[in-house]
Amino acid sequence: MQGMEQRVGKAWTSPRDGPSETPEVLYFRYLAYRRRHADRLVRLIPRAAVRDLYREAREWALEQGVHDSRDPMATLTRFAEHLLPLPPFEVWLADRATHPIRHIEDSSQMSPVSPPAQPAKVEERRFDYEGRTWFASLHVFAVENRWRGFLRFRQSGHARRYHTAHIFLENTAREVRRSFRGFDGAALGAFLRSVLP
Repeated sequence: MQGMEQRVGKAWTSPRDGPSETPEVLYFRYLAYRRRHADRLVRLIPRAAVRDLYREAREWALEQGVHDSRDPMATLTRFAEHLLPLPPFEVWLADRATHPIRHIEDSSQMSPVSPPAQPAKVEERRFDYEGRTWFASLHVFAVENRWRGFLRFRQSGHARRYHTAHIFLENTAREVRRSFRGFDGAALGAFLRSVLP
């Protein structure tokens, strides 16, 4: 799965205007979020305590009907997920919409899950260009542990969008956002002018 995500990231060249995250995709990302945190908890447990914890996890998994005798680690991770006070899907979704950078960085640090290969919108700004109101949104994605970003422009009241090339390349998604926030209206107008027909 990780290899497939990295291939998708390398092959990606131009953004899509349609929604890239269906409710199903978002729910799978939520499940991955839960597994990441459970896995981190398991990694914190001293080796000497793992056997006792697994015994407890096995009893719990048998009662719940989720025990997998062929994969003890899966049972342990499910149990750790059960122990953690993780938010329900709706709360996670609202937090993700409010703090997209935190969630993007969470998915890429200390985790076997690779960062998102498809662009994620992390911020949007309103600005004026030639007497009209425009919106510039920042989209980031990761390829080979580096974060790239581009801008997508939309005029207020219009559906058509215009995209820049990949104009950001940083070590973290947060650095890409910092660069975007450094642009004033004149800079955004210059990038918009470069992509208008």
